[in-house]
Amino acid sequence: MPLPDFLIAGVPKAGTTALHTALVRHPGLYLPAVKEPKHFLTDGRPPATGGPGDVQTYQEHVWRCADYEALFDPAPPGALRGEATPFYLYDNRAHDRIQAVLPGARIILLLRDPVDRAHSNWTHLWNAGLEPEADFLAACRAERWRKAAGWADFWHYTGLGMYGRQVQHLFKVFPRDQVLLLRYRDLKDAPAATLDRVCEFLGVRTGVLREIPKENVNRHVVEDNALNRVLRGLLRTGGNVGHRFPRSVRLAARGPLLTLLHRKRGARPVTTPAERAALLPLFADDIALLQDVTGERYDDWLAVHRHASAS
Repeated sequence: MPLPDFLIAGVPKAGTTALHTALVRHPGLYLPAVKEPKHFLTDGRPPATGGPGDVQTYQEHVWRCADYEALFDPAPPGALRGEATPFYLYDNRAHDRIQAVLPGARIILLLRDPVDRAHSNWTHLWNAGLEPEADFLAACRAERWRKAAGWADFWHYTGLGMYGRQVQHLFKVFPRDQVLLLRYRDLKDAPAATLDRVCEFLGVRTGVLREIPKENVNRHVVEDNALNRVLRGLLRTGGNVGHRFPRSVRLAARGPLLTLLHRKRGARPVTTPAERAALLPLFADDIALLQDVTGERYDDWLAVHRHASAS
């Protein structure tokens, strides 16, 4: 039965796409073309409701076992198989599902300063025209009712950053020696050494991968003006009803709207000291828990005045 030997299991907006793209180039590894199959996020068919665009995303889940196994059929003989779904860490039930099917799987985690991660998450959805809140902090405050309304995990800006709770549960399910914990800045500041750490952890040849491809980062922020508000409304409407149409039709309708929305590009957004000061109290206890659980230091994340590139 073709199933993965390793998982890139966390976290969103922390370099998982870049790591996935780099590992694809290793001859001893196989990762399918479908990134984020999200197989272990549900016990069966995903939900049919959610926030803007969620139902379309749910349609892309590879939730059937046979379809998931088929992703790994093309793996060359002897190659280690893996996949990247950065939401697995966030979902405790996913930990249990993975353990039941893949008890020996090696798990790779990339962690990023939780405030910077949340801001990058918000910027991603804002630039996609799906986020209705023009203010980052207002969007974070909306998280509670969005969760209650069944919006998907990617809208949980602060919840996704509670790594201490998540890693604590993961360590109850998997032995620690099956988990490799990395930081986002490891990929940025020392890509070759970090890739060698990953390859050594997986048990494949080191020295093969030297560079991290360009990441899927937000290099601009879309303005909030009258025309863009109209475009956002259209994109959110499409996100709510688009699942009724073929993907090709959705892309054809959305493409021109996004092009117009992105017609002007501002500077790359970063979290401000005021935003950090507002959100850090939410994360302080969890960062302390993460340090206790892992034995590693993350107290640099508690600084109010810092630049996002240091995350």
